[in-house]
Amino acid sequence: MSKSTWLRMEKGDPTVGFGAYAQAQFALGFGTPFEELIDQSVDEQGLLLSAADVPRRVTSPRKRNQI
Repeated sequence: MSKSTWLRMEKGDPTVGFGAYAQAQFALGFGTPFEELIDQSVDEQGLLLSAADVPRRVTSPRKRNQI
């Protein structure tokens, strides 16, 4: 990370990318603080939306007996 980016982060510049904050957290020894944000297994809303997209079982129409 460049010194200018670090200084912009300290000043609270809103144009600094989110990845720079994650990198700074990791460099300061906080591990991966954003891990829970990207963990799909704990995203209840996302899991509900995924379940809604699952195709339903489709059956073919019954054929009538022709006489």
